[in-house]
Amino acid sequence: MSLNYGNIHFSQQPEKVVLVSGSLMRSLGLSSKKNVLLRIGTSAVTAAVKPIERSGKQLYLSSGVRNAVHVPRPGPAYIYSPREGEIRLGPVVGVLSDGPRNPATPFGSRTGYIRQLLRDGNKRMFVYAFAPRDINWQRETVHGFLLSSSGGFVRRTVPLPDVIYNRLPSRKTDFSPFTNQLRQRFMKRNIPFFNWAFFNKSDIFNRLDGDVQASRFLPETYSNPSPERIKDMLDRHSFVYYKPSAGSLGLGIYRLTYHPKKGYFARYHGNGGNTLLKFPNFNSLMRMLQSRHGSKLHNYVIQQGIRLIEIDGCPIDFRFHMHKNGKNRWSVVGIGAKKAGRGSVTTHIKNGGSLLTPDSALSRAFGARAKEVLERAKEAAVILSESIENHHTHLLGEIGFDIGIDQNEKIWMFEANSKPGRSIFHHPSLRGEGKASVEHIFDHSLYLSGFSRGNDT
Repeated sequence: MSLNYGNIHFSQQPEKVVLVSGSLMRSLGLSSKKNVLLRIGTSAVTAAVKPIERSGKQLYLSSGVRNAVHVPRPGPAYIYSPREGEIRLGPVVGVLSDGPRNPATPFGSRTGYIRQLLRDGNKRMFVYAFAPRDINWQRETVHGFLLSSSGGFVRRTVPLPDVIYNRLPSRKTDFSPFTNQLRQRFMKRNIPFFNWAFFNKSDIFNRLDGDVQASRFLPETYSNPSPERIKDMLDRHSFVYYKPSAGSLGLGIYRLTYHPKKGYFARYHGNGGNTLLKFPNFNSLMRMLQSRHGSKLHNYVIQQGIRLIEIDGCPIDFRFHMHKNGKNRWSVVGIGAKKAGRGSVTTHIKNGGSLLTPDSALSRAFGARAKEVLERAKEAAVILSESIENHHTHLLGEIGFDIGIDQNEKIWMFEANSKPGRSIFHHPSLRGEGKASVEHIFDHSLYLSGFSRGNDT
């Protein structure tokens, strides 16, 4: 049956009845049916079906029906009949996160983004946010967060979702035994769960290293390098990046440099600013790293330094925000150019970096060739996304890449993130891409849930 986009209404009838407009009855093939099985999320109820004289695609749910299956709200949603005598409403998308449970900001720093997801998503389908502790497994319901008409958060009992978009905030939470058990419970119920967990830098590079398509974009990278490996890399490349495999926001990253006539240098961000230290020999550099991090250095990776394109003497790299679309294909949704701050080891905005559009950055570096270079970088990002997905066990729907371009136009991938930040969308010229990013999340949710946009009516 075709997929319909219609309006869900609530009626006050206590019995279990579904009132359906004539055009929707015909589209769903219900004209001869006396009863239907109505599904929403993982909940279902059998109800009487009756035609009603209304124009357009209209569906009225009695209080007996909506209370039985915990319909989150009235309003727009997709409606279709996957098999004879069955109506499915949705999809229901659950945004999984966590936070301090402050009533005004229940998801901490992610609250603004989650509010945007709820606001935009509920124009098309049922979307709610929840934390792991909000699930009642015995009743198969969730005490979820929705938005009121005034934009504040309200709590409602809702069904387990058709699809889960994982935005848990920390690696500690993501990899806890409790969260692993949570994911397994969703898998047993055949509920798609994307993005499974944070990536590990060394794991991603190890998986892609033997991939013919992807490996050409990878700088030389090693996990848990020995001092001998670090020295060899410095001798051959002059500078390297030494960074925690499970780090984020540029924390704990060192740019190590070797000048044969001047000695060794370590640049890093710490104590509220950018720091540059000089060492007379390699051993003194290693003693500093050991004293600062000790056994945690086992979780570090070393990466070949690349001479990136620069603006005003400051290196530039690019954040590519990738999404799966409604046809299950990877697409480039947003690109931000990040210019490093003076003396900064990374281009992170919080460390003094600034944000530009890719067109403006590449035009200054490559002039008339800027457009061609950008198109090749987009192609590389799609290849990298497909390669990571092919080597990944679980569902992915979103990836953020940190990509560099050197002065010879060669493209390099430095990092991949399964839960990319959204700071690039704060740029006035990239706000449209920010909205497109949210649209892609719901387009892909339609695909994963079994609803198909290709047959909209």
